[in-house]
Amino acid sequence: EFMQAFWDIEEAQAKAIQHLASFVRDKSALPHLLTFTELITFAMKTHVDSLKLQVDGCSLLLEILSQALEQDVVMALGENVTSSLSETVRKHSENEELLSLVCTLLMMISASEVAAENLRKSGVIPDLLSILRNFCHNEKICLSCCGVLWSLAASENNVDQALLKSGVPVISSVLQEHLRNGIVAECACSALWALSLQGCLTENEYEPTTALLLDALRMNPERPVLVKNACLALASLLRQSEISALSFIMDSKGSGINLIKGVYNLHFDDPEVVENTGVLINEMVQYDDVVLDMLSQKMEELLSEIKSRFPSS
Repeated sequence: EFMQAFWDIEEAQAKAIQHLASFVRDKSALPHLLTFTELITFAMKTHVDSLKLQVDGCSLLLEILSQALEQDVVMALGENVTSSLSETVRKHSENEELLSLVCTLLMMISASEVAAENLRKSGVIPDLLSILRNFCHNEKICLSCCGVLWSLAASENNVDQALLKSGVPVISSVLQEHLRNGIVAECACSALWALSLQGCLTENEYEPTTALLLDALRMNPERPVLVKNACLALASLLRQSEISALSFIMDSKGSGINLIKGVYNLHFDDPEVVENTGVLINEMVQYDDVVLDMLSQKMEELLSEIKSRFPSS
């Protein structure tokens, strides 16, 4: 009631957010988390110029969403929440500390299809791409933005393809920058997979993107999530272009076939990794040149082993 009565007074809203922060830590606050979220985002939207209020508000929202996640509380966040956070991103597009907080929030809420659709409607994609261009060095921001872009690009709803196409070089730059950082590379691979599924790559992008995904596999072969994401992204590229298929077997750092064999040997007991490897192999056999290479490298032995290990799949 206090926040609603003095909604236009910044100092009153700031004090109220501080008071809510102490209340949120009490488990008895669980039934009120959605109301708190709406009050905080309304205060943030009303006083969007106030950097301190934005930081305090985002910090408290992160605490609320984390607590809801821990307690399995489903929060149906409305359009007002996503539009408020989108405004914060635009107003404070150069503040790295705040962007790190708000992008983490966006990644958390974009896991919901409804919230992802609301974010798409708010037009946040160009903002996310701009943030990635400006803060490509920031691991936390890159992780969050790639996660949001994956949710938005993987959506079945009508997404502006021209807009998503502009994301391919940006996500590629992120992956190149963080190739040795497994968790960011995982997320960047999934974003590239989603963009590929939407048909966003141009003919000139197939070869370098294939090479980049192979590099991600080479540098992180022990990470099952990255392997799954990279295999699915590569499978999508090979499905669309013979250029990718030829790049896959003729990569200057070594054939992708040897790489896949090595990855299988590391994860032969992980059904999901093996399944996604199989999806990639299924796309490889479309092309005669790739099949010849597969035969010369005795891939039939690996396929027979997979078949015997997973007879019911």
